[in-house]
Amino acid sequence: MNSEQRNILVTSALPYANGPIHIGHLVEYIQCDIWVRFQKMCGNQCIFVCADDAHGTPIMLKAEQEGLRPEDLVSVVSEEHQRDFLKFGVCFDNYHSTHSEENRQISCEIYTKLVAGGYVSRKTIEQAYDSSKKMFLPDRFVKGSCPKCGEPDQYGDSCENCGATYSPTDLIDPISALSGEPPEVRTSEHIFFELGQFENVLKEWLKQTDLHPGVVKKLDDWFESGLQNWDISRDEPYFGFEIPGEKGKYFYVWLDAPVGYLASFKNFCDRSDVDFNTFLNKESDAEFYHFIGKDIMYFHTLFWPAMLEGAGYRLPTNVFVHGFLTVNGQKMSKSRGSFVKASTYLSHLEPAYLRYYFAAKLGPAIEDIDLSWEDFEARVNSDLVGKFVNIGSRCSSFIEKRFDGILSNKVDSPELLETFKLASENIRDLYESREFAKAMREIMLLADLANRYINDEKPWVIAKDPNGDERLHQVATMGLVLFRIIAIYLKPVIPSIVSEIEKFFNEAPFCWNSTILSLANRRVNRFVPLIRRVESGNIKAMVEEVKNEDDQPTLSGSNSVEGIVSIEDFSKVELRVGLVEEASHVDGADKLLKLHVDLGDEKRQIFAGIKQAYSPESLVGKLVVVVANLAPRKMRFGVSEGMVLAAGSGGNDVFLVEPSEGAEPGMLIK
Repeated sequence: MNSEQRNILVTSALPYANGPIHIGHLVEYIQCDIWVRFQKMCGNQCIFVCADDAHGTPIMLKAEQEGLRPEDLVSVVSEEHQRDFLKFGVCFDNYHSTHSEENRQISCEIYTKLVAGGYVSRKTIEQAYDSSKKMFLPDRFVKGSCPKCGEPDQYGDSCENCGATYSPTDLIDPISALSGEPPEVRTSEHIFFELGQFENVLKEWLKQTDLHPGVVKKLDDWFESGLQNWDISRDEPYFGFEIPGEKGKYFYVWLDAPVGYLASFKNFCDRSDVDFNTFLNKESDAEFYHFIGKDIMYFHTLFWPAMLEGAGYRLPTNVFVHGFLTVNGQKMSKSRGSFVKASTYLSHLEPAYLRYYFAAKLGPAIEDIDLSWEDFEARVNSDLVGKFVNIGSRCSSFIEKRFDGILSNKVDSPELLETFKLASENIRDLYESREFAKAMREIMLLADLANRYINDEKPWVIAKDPNGDERLHQVATMGLVLFRIIAIYLKPVIPSIVSEIEKFFNEAPFCWNSTILSLANRRVNRFVPLIRRVESGNIKAMVEEVKNEDDQPTLSGSNSVEGIVSIEDFSKVELRVGLVEEASHVDGADKLLKLHVDLGDEKRQIFAGIKQAYSPESLVGKLVVVVANLAPRKMRFGVSEGMVLAAGSGGNDVFLVEPSEGAEPGMLIK
């Protein structure tokens, strides 16, 4: 990567302002946000803009249904969108609306330049008209079978099955999505953008642009079938911008929607010291990227570059195209509980879980990615909780309790530290090329190395050596140094968690080259819990809520039976390996022993009713299984902070549940 600062403008597709954000949308926004955060960590000026796509007949009709003005509807929805994005850590530099004065001005400017350049023509067309609604129907309000492949239930502009584009009047057996009746065919004069005039320009742009091979293949298919003129006008009634000099004619939403990228950027520039033309004139050396889904590839790789060229603007540096999200191998569905709104997800699960899971799945290809809730739970718990956060929690307690929060001035294994630092270049290149899944694999391999180092060095054993302080100091410091480097590499993906780690290290926000800084003699703060395990009960509750959102019948009353514990309740139990450091008799208690148990990142006092089966001496140094999330219980002998698992009929017939070979303090038992 060039050491000079790059100037980068990034956009993600504009969410339509007639509905909520769902997890399928978030694939793109999280992917884009990760890439932008990475660029900023590298010291580049990277400006991330977006806006609500606020125009069109669907907005107009929904506002009418809600008893609102369209302007009020899009304002309310925009607030909801921005709230959800913020909670998922999607951090736009500017979020705007296509229903803005900036967008009106730039859309009219581009249109005027296209007219002046001879790229606009007029044609009387036949158009679907719903006589009961007294309006011409937008393409997406006419449905029927695809005229190319015969796939039923397709929209009037393109086929989701074969990708063909066509006119609504070409559909087989069309019906109005508003009334369910076959539409009439009426004539109206429309304004067209002559896309075919830009074929050579687009082919040259294609040669000079590092588009994904899948995008190139699709573009070649479109060139082969011939570029069609594009209808850019709609008849009233319509919610949008009226075309200059044309009474009762409005810009088709797909003309002013991509212009919304420029309008949002212009709004940002007007509030900052960034110059709009420096990024968007033809001589600009700035970079300009779009992140989009494969369903809108036609507009962004043909119409939009041609519009920019005709208006005298620079063309995009690249268009990054991703596939759709499937859930458990199927299309998202409310009835199956997989069409999850962002707000519903947030009621049950942490946003960092989804950011990491998507990152672990995403690459530069256009293929769909699948979200399996079972895999989601296993991967997050294994990688983020079991591998990553576990490193910090295992080592920080030694530094806090034995060394007053001061790190050693030496690390125990300079060679291992160098391995972690050298990984920076490869991981950086993977982020740059949007190979996020590969980057996550490389980072988790480092986490494995760090955990192996801790397992081999056994700081909990060193801590018992009266002469082991210096060694313990260096080993625990080494673990935290490695933990910090992994956090730097993960920051674009889980920024909220890494923000807490920055506070732990008393450090300014990490940048990419923060890996080279020394932590010698640095004071760290008390380590706080960073992330909870994913609980299967939370996932099940979320899925059930989604089903109920779709008006599915719900059961009244409780499914619980007295004396029976549900699997959801049982799944909440957190079992961890503990090391018994001290054990003693309890005065006045016939059955209890008082244990001091090390859980890796903390120590607990636990009263266990095992006195008749075990002597205190036999328990010291023994690994046991502890219910770690049991509420503390106040007893007359003191507070018991957990439960040691044992089985048997009682008395002498009690046997401690022992963890498997190779277990260590703090290890989570699944």
